[in-house]
Amino acid sequence: MAEPLPPTRSRIPGSGLAKGLAVTLRTMTKKTVTAQYPDAQPELPPRSRGVIGLFEENCTVCMLCARECPDWCIYIDSHKETVPAAAPGGRERSRNVLDRFAIDFSLCMYCGICIEVCPFDALFWSPEFEYAETDIHELTHERDKLREWMWTVPAPPALDPGAEEPKELAAARKTADKLAAEAATAAEAAELAAQTAEQAAQPEPPVSGTTTTTGTTTDAATGTTTDAATGTTTDAATGTTTDAATDATTDATSGTPEPSKPSDPQDGAS
Repeated sequence: MAEPLPPTRSRIPGSGLAKGLAVTLRTMTKKTVTAQYPDAQPELPPRSRGVIGLFEENCTVCMLCARECPDWCIYIDSHKETVPAAAPGGRERSRNVLDRFAIDFSLCMYCGICIEVCPFDALFWSPEFEYAETDIHELTHERDKLREWMWTVPAPPALDPGAEEPKELAAARKTADKLAAEAATAAEAAELAAQTAEQAAQPEPPVSGTTTTTGTTTDAATGTTTDAATGTTTDAATGTTTDAATDATTDATSGTPEPSKPSDPQDGAS
């Protein structure tokens, strides 16, 4: 035979009413909290959904957000422009140019699908919530207003230190490092060229003093050359050569030796 079920615990009549009154009493005894809005702005959660901000520079008019919107409250208009070839012989290409981007917030249900499906990060949640209007038609905000709300978007949370760096950040960092290296190289080249030009502009100092080579001494100041081997002295200014051994002087222009100067008898007496 099956065992009989254990008897259920009997409920005290009025226990549910007592629990409800207890909640009421706890609420009545709590301190009253009064919001001071609009004099004091409320502290919103970090991921609160207010309005949608548009970062127009990232929008490629792919129309994906408008197609995925379940309320069909996103209106986009664009036109195509022809972009010339980047290199000679290349092909021209066309691109979409955004003319209008509007969101009807009277229809939007804040599902966030448009933000999730945007492949180029052009739409973001903004905590702004003060956009009430007296006319329902004025709840359709154009791209200028959406761009103003973009600057109220909070910064994204910091990445986990152990997380892998996103590919976009890695590519941007690599490009920035390359540009910095090129700028440093160009600055060094410009500084070197400036130093070279400054050195070339400075006048060369005049040559002074004597120069000795293989027993010949040349005085740059007087222009005389003395040969230690033969004992002759040549004056470049007058073209005369003096032989120290015979005390004879030869004029280079005429080739005739000049008479030597007679000695003073007093010099010998002394």
